[in-house]
Amino acid sequence: MSATNPDATRGWLTEEETADAGTVLSALDDDACRAILEATSQEALTATELSDQCDIPTSTAYRKVEKLTDAGLVEEKVRINTSGKHATEYRTCFDDVVVSLADGSVELELTKAESQSGSAAPIAGD
Repeated sequence: MSATNPDATRGWLTEEETADAGTVLSALDDDACRAILEATSQEALTATELSDQCDIPTSTAYRKVEKLTDAGLVEEKVRINTSGKHATEYRTCFDDVVVSLADGSVELELTKAESQSGSAAPIAGD
């Protein structure tokens, strides 16, 4: 895949950080996944918080954040509370997804949020 970096402050993801186009498009096609992306675009949330905000069962929230994590659209971190309890929280980790057709295949370019990993990524086509 060929692409140029439109913003010098951002770089490209390494091979192990890329997901295939089908995985990303499948996640973006899912209503609950899109609701989670919207909810986590401004703040990191736990699965329980996502369940409440997105009006989905907690089990669904866990399944959907796994799907989003596999697609490279959400990152997880551990929230350490002063009470000693820790929880995994999730946050959207991209700014833009650009879909294009090149030489008969679908190609995606994922621009990562600067506050997260600071990079843009070409995503492999199907």
